[in-house]
Amino acid sequence: MPHGNTLLAGFCGLLAVTCSSTALSSQPAEPLQLEVKVLESYRHDPEAYTQGLIWLNGHLYESTGNYGRSTLRRVGLETGEVVQTVSLPPEFFGEGLAAVEDSLIQLSWREQTALLWDIESLERTGELSYLGEGWGLCYDGRKLYMSNGSDILTVRDPQTLDEIGRLEVTLSGRPIANLNELECAEGWIYANVYQTETLLRIDGETGEVRATIDATGLLSSTERRGVDVLNGIAYNEETGSFYLTGKLWPKLFEVIFVEK
Repeated sequence: MPHGNTLLAGFCGLLAVTCSSTALSSQPAEPLQLEVKVLESYRHDPEAYTQGLIWLNGHLYESTGNYGRSTLRRVGLETGEVVQTVSLPPEFFGEGLAAVEDSLIQLSWREQTALLWDIESLERTGELSYLGEGWGLCYDGRKLYMSNGSDILTVRDPQTLDEIGRLEVTLSGRPIANLNELECAEGWIYANVYQTETLLRIDGETGEVRATIDATGLLSSTERRGVDVLNGIAYNEETGSFYLTGKLWPKLFEVIFVEK
């Protein structure tokens, strides 16, 4: 049997290795670097100031912004035709959009009010209140996640919009702000970083960014004239592809995310 001091030294050595391994494993993992692969492009209304986008029942549903011009739309994918549209009251600036059961929830920017709409008829059915600005919104089947342009996503009750938690989003251990449009898909939260052409794949439990997605180069130099920023992420569960567009963009793109 080894001497007691030898045992102690051996235990301490093992403990040091264990502690070192724990410290290393606690370091934030470096995110994957992905890019978009375009599968198809479609017409998009160049007058649409896109704020929220979802795919549902074979159609795109789109929230558009600007005071006096905000709308909720049902849009045909293949043609880009606006099949149905309703205008928001002029005091509302439309923002993020999510579907919960048979309702659409549409945020407003500074009005601290979410408008509720029937999915089938697009008739307004009510409203919910929240504090602060509304930017992006997505639903993972249990909880809503809402952005306000900071590095914090608020977790909200899907029936009341009451705040039930907060998620700080970090990239390699550092907070990353300007989170905007959101899409809950494949067990992740996808977000675009406002005024960039970068998307993030976020762990909904820890807030860590697991992948950065380079979405540059979707529009040609000619198509970029007069447009605003990338904004609009929708996921098609049947095909596993995503739809991306932007404010005043003339095109919408069907893409998948691949490693660089």
